[in-house]
Amino acid sequence: MIPRYARPEMVALWTEEAKLGRWRDIELAALAAMADEGLAPSAAFEACRAKAGAFDAKDVEAIEEIEKTTRHDVIAFLTFMEQRIGPEARWLHFGMTSSDVLDTALALVLREAADVLLAGLERAMQAVKARAFEFKQLRLMGRSHGIHAEPTTLGHKLALWYDELARHRERLLHARKGIAVGMCSGAVGTFAHLPPCVEEGMCRRLGLVPAKASSQVIQRDIHAEYFLVLAQLATSLEKFAIEIRHLQRTEVGELEEPFAKGQKGSSAMPHKRNPILSENLTGLARLVRSYAWAALENVPLWHERDISHSSVERVIGPDATVTLDFMLYRFTGLVGDMRVYPEAMERNLNRLGGLVYSQRLLLALAQKGMERQAAYAVVQRNAMRFFEEGVAFKTSLLADGELRAHMTPEEVEACFEEGYHTRHMDEIFRRVFGEA
Repeated sequence: MIPRYARPEMVALWTEEAKLGRWRDIELAALAAMADEGLAPSAAFEACRAKAGAFDAKDVEAIEEIEKTTRHDVIAFLTFMEQRIGPEARWLHFGMTSSDVLDTALALVLREAADVLLAGLERAMQAVKARAFEFKQLRLMGRSHGIHAEPTTLGHKLALWYDELARHRERLLHARKGIAVGMCSGAVGTFAHLPPCVEEGMCRRLGLVPAKASSQVIQRDIHAEYFLVLAQLATSLEKFAIEIRHLQRTEVGELEEPFAKGQKGSSAMPHKRNPILSENLTGLARLVRSYAWAALENVPLWHERDISHSSVERVIGPDATVTLDFMLYRFTGLVGDMRVYPEAMERNLNRLGGLVYSQRLLLALAQKGMERQAAYAVVQRNAMRFFEEGVAFKTSLLADGELRAHMTPEEVEACFEEGYHTRHMDEIFRRVFGEA
C-alpha cells in the first residue's frame, strides 16, 4: 500500500528484514525439533542459532543479488545462511520444502497483523462509545428509504455501530486463531523425510497449531476466511462513513467531519467543506473487499499445489492489513472529532410538522376499538393534507370527525409527546455497553 494510506506500525511487519527474521526463526525452530528427536546434532542447532543473526538492508540486498541467479527466494535465503553460518547450515531446511517456510511465515505475520488490527479496533470502539454516551439522548430524525420515519438519538445510532464493531472483534479474534497454523510436512504433505513430531515441535516453539493435514501448502480456505473477516470490518467502516456523509449533506447538516484551520475543500470553490475522510473510507473499503475476493480465488489450486496463489498473497497480505489498519485509524479520528449540530437536528425533526407521530396515532385509534385498516386510512388522509395542502398534522386530526369520535383533543395531544420514541435508551445502552 502507498505511504499515504499506511501506518509505520503495520508496515514494519511486512518489511523484507522482518520476513527474513521469520524465515530464520522457522528454520531454527524446525532444527531444534529435529535435535530433540535425535534427527540432527544438537551442536548443529546451537551453532546455527549462535550465528544466524539479524537482518539489515545490506543483508536484504545480498540475498536479492543471490536470487538473481537462483530465481528462488528461499534458496537464495538458504545460500546466504550457509555463507553466514558455515558447514552446520547444511542442517537447516533438512527434509523441508519451501512452502513449509513460506506458509508458516505467512501464518506468523498475519497473526501479528491481527494483533495490530485488534488494537486499532479497540481504539475505534472506545471512540464510538464515548460519543454514544455523549449523545445518548440527543434526538434526531430516523430515516428509512432516505425519508423521515420516527425520531431516534445520535447515541442510539452510535450504539449500533459499537455493537457491530464488537461482533467484528469476535470475528477477528476467531480469524487470528484460525490463521495461526504452521506446517513442516514436506514436498506433498506426507512427512516423507521428517516425522510429524518435528512439525509439532516446530509449531510449539512458534506458538502455532500444526495443520492436521496439508499438501505442499496449508489449504487456502483458512486464508480466505481471514481476508473475508477483514473485508467485513472494512465494509462496516464504510457503512458508518456513508452515514456521516449523508448527515453532512447541505440539505441535512446534522453532522460534519472535522475541518481544520487552513484546510481547503475545493480548488475552485472556496466555500466547500467536503466529507473527504468518509469518502476515503468508502474507497479503501472497496480495495479490502477486492483482496478478499482474490483470497477466495486462491483456494482452488492444482493437485498438491501450484504457484498461482503466491503472487496474489505477496500483494494482498500487506495491502489488506495495512489498508484496514489505516481505515481504523482514520475512522477513530473521524468519530472522535466529528462535529454535531443539535439545532439542525431539531429543525429537521420539526420539518414535517409532527407527521413522525403518525404510528402512535394509528395505534391509539386501534386501542380505542377502530379496525387497523380503518385507523390507517384516517391517519394517512390527515398526513397527506400536510403534503398536499400544507395543513398542520395536529390541526387536521383535531378537525377530523371520524377520529374525534374515538379520541379527545387531550388524547390526540398526548400522542405528540416528545420523548416517547426514545424513552428506552437506557435499556438499549445496558444491552450494548453493559451500562447506561
